[in-house]
Amino acid sequence: MKSQDVRKQFLDFFKSNGHLIVPSAPIVLKDDPTLMFNNSGMAQFKEYFLGNGTPKSKRIADTQKCLRVSGKHNDLEDVGFDTYHHTMFEMLGNWSFGDYFKKEAINWAWTLLTEVYKIPKENLYVSVFEGSKEDNVPFDQEAWDIWKTLIDEDRIILGNKKDNFWEMGDQGPCGPCSEIHVDLRSEEEKALVTGKSLVNNDHPQVVEIWNNVFMEFNRKADGSLEKLPAQHVDTGMGFERLCMALQGKTSNYDTDVFTPLIEKVEQITGLKYTADEIKNISEEQNKTNIAIRVIVDHVRAVAFAIADGQLPSNTGAGYVIRRILRRAIRYGFTFLNTKEPFINKLVEVLANQMGEFFPEIKSQQQLVTNVIREEEASFLRTLDQGLQLLDNVIAQTSGSEVSGAKAFELYDTFGFPKDLTALILKEKGMSFNEEEFDASMQEQKNRSRAASEVSTEDWSVLIPGNVETFVGYDQLENDVKITRIRKVDSKKDGILYQIVLDNTPFYPEGGGQVGDKGTLVSANETIEIIDTKKENNLILHFAKQLPENINASFTAKVDTALRFDSQSNHSATHLMHQALRAILGTHVEQKGSLVNPNYLRFDFSHFSKVTDAELKQVEDFVNARIQEQLPLIERRNIPIQQALDEGAMALFGEKYGDSVRAIKFGESMELCGGTHVKNTAEIWHFKIKSEGAVAAGIRRIEAITNQGVKDYFAKQESTLQEINEALKNPQDTIKAVVSLQDDNAKLKKQVEQLLKEKVGALKNELEKNFEVVNGINFLAKQVDLSMASTKELASVLGNSKADSFIVLASIEDGLPNIHCFISKELVAAKSLNANAVIKELGKYIDGNGGGQPFFASGKGKNANGIAEALSHAVEFVK
Repeated sequence: MKSQDVRKQFLDFFKSNGHLIVPSAPIVLKDDPTLMFNNSGMAQFKEYFLGNGTPKSKRIADTQKCLRVSGKHNDLEDVGFDTYHHTMFEMLGNWSFGDYFKKEAINWAWTLLTEVYKIPKENLYVSVFEGSKEDNVPFDQEAWDIWKTLIDEDRIILGNKKDNFWEMGDQGPCGPCSEIHVDLRSEEEKALVTGKSLVNNDHPQVVEIWNNVFMEFNRKADGSLEKLPAQHVDTGMGFERLCMALQGKTSNYDTDVFTPLIEKVEQITGLKYTADEIKNISEEQNKTNIAIRVIVDHVRAVAFAIADGQLPSNTGAGYVIRRILRRAIRYGFTFLNTKEPFINKLVEVLANQMGEFFPEIKSQQQLVTNVIREEEASFLRTLDQGLQLLDNVIAQTSGSEVSGAKAFELYDTFGFPKDLTALILKEKGMSFNEEEFDASMQEQKNRSRAASEVSTEDWSVLIPGNVETFVGYDQLENDVKITRIRKVDSKKDGILYQIVLDNTPFYPEGGGQVGDKGTLVSANETIEIIDTKKENNLILHFAKQLPENINASFTAKVDTALRFDSQSNHSATHLMHQALRAILGTHVEQKGSLVNPNYLRFDFSHFSKVTDAELKQVEDFVNARIQEQLPLIERRNIPIQQALDEGAMALFGEKYGDSVRAIKFGESMELCGGTHVKNTAEIWHFKIKSEGAVAAGIRRIEAITNQGVKDYFAKQESTLQEINEALKNPQDTIKAVVSLQDDNAKLKKQVEQLLKEKVGALKNELEKNFEVVNGINFLAKQVDLSMASTKELASVLGNSKADSFIVLASIEDGLPNIHCFISKELVAAKSLNANAVIKELGKYIDGNGGGQPFFASGKGKNANGIAEALSHAVEFVK
């Protein structure tokens, strides 16, 4: 059975049993601060389990793109070494929100697996929760009794809290679960060892394929459990593992989910992948297999993340995506001998394979390919740089063991992989201190964990059952009551309070727009609201203190000046998007944005730098729309298909409901939940501040409007006035500046000529001061030159004298600099290294530096240390 048919039969089965089939949510989460990525099928439904929203149907089924590479669920380091863990995987799931419970969920699971998919019953085992005295939760007798009617009792296993009690996180909805495991071993193996003994013991062919979670508790901050007001079902079945079972394979990678990608890697590299059934393979072939598994798994994760709007970067979710891709690149580099970008060539195969069900990977194929190609090229350059740095470390190491701290510095600062360092050192008969490396790694993790540590108390509910409403499109001030509060303590922000109101004019951060600030005012006090965010369908107002009387009536007041500036920038973002598509082409799509009171930032797909002339056209286009005084036409709660049919733009990576809000200014129409001006005239003026690259095929524009433009023009006017005063108020300022530049250029040429003459004179003088030490022409002197001229002098002297070791120092602007030249023949013959020399001598001037083995430079802070540094230079050649 092909994988496409496996997916379709699952969805058709639950559709026939009254379930609404919904699309996968984006793999990248934008409205849940507790998760970076969708790591389970239930993530997009959290608000329903928490009672903060109403689902479209009480019965839902879907297949959800999931990513498990960070936090509690992190499978990254297992990927490639076994045949059933993945970074990105599909989770087939069916859900009940206060509708059916254990009986229906278990029976449907059994029927689908044994009657529709026709998995032999004798290959299946199930588990139920054995109970927990600690949590005062009894043995799940109900699930046991249901399973007894379907399967022999000796195939039912009691599971502990670790395996059979599923929790969303440290707090929140949870409950006992019933897992279904499949035994895919040969009959000979089954005869030797029972499958029952191998369940949950990491056997590659005895694996869990489906988990039925019965949500009936809420885990509180103190660890205790309370009953939920309604019982829910949350199930998840691993699509890749199910395909393995149905296609008669013993490895996920041998299914048609992965084989097209594997075949493409084989074609590119000329190496072969051996299927899991082939036993007794060589160590070399095993390394090839692992590398290929890593690559075909990781390209799926990276490609879908980019298609959903998450570009690789150095922070947050972007850093995780970059790390996954770099892991794939280094496995190719080390074990498949790929020294050129090649992973990007797999995107076409992936798009053809999965584009029908996940159209985003097809429509974003070119962008994904470009971004991955550029990331590959960049990291391969980093690996080259790392190889040079490692050579320097080896040159500075006496003995066969490199410092673990040095190896960690290569990993942490330059991204040079630990295992590649070990491999290269092994080839040279060396190693590094792994204990030191691990200690450095743990120290960094502890710092990171301490910085992000958050303690969240339970909600204190003041008004039960209230459904909060947002009134901020129409009002900036409203009478409110507090419905719930909780305290959050984090290392980063200290103690803050999250306040939920019965209704609110405060816009919560979303769609690129920052959250509102303002105040809560009662008869007796004023509480400052420093931010507003949304979490699980609740609008959270952040404050540094709570009101003395939390039950009082308040007036919620949005900071109108900040809101006005934010919405000016947001409306201008829509107009700029329209302008870019009109001027550059309809390939332009929004890939990210930030809208705050000070400026707007807009990332978009485009293949080349936007020229100054094009930027001017964009500015003119937007300002023309401002001059036209276009009124806002806002449509709320219209069917999404109707909005799209009328020409509204939807953004990739955004999750839209069945009903949407459409914003229209003239010909610009977008789906948007943000706040906007009532008329484009309110924007006043639009000015682009900068344009540049973010990633391959992605450009970024930063711009200002309204008060930002007024401040910008005022500053420009003030700067011009200062220039005029400095130039003695000339009649023609530009002519005066050009004249000044011409004079400066002439003087620079004269200075350069004088410096050349001075360097030449010093060269002749210093040539007489060389000493022969150990057969080496040695010179260490301080000279009265600029840093650049000192560097030039060291090079000129070195090239004029064979077998030379030269150290020159000088002071520029009160700060010392030092340079070392070593003849290339000495670098090879005497194992001398200018980089090591500068690092050592730099200590005397409170500085550091680096360079090549034959020439290196450094700067410092302590000019008084120059003499001591020069006196120690001779020790290197003695």
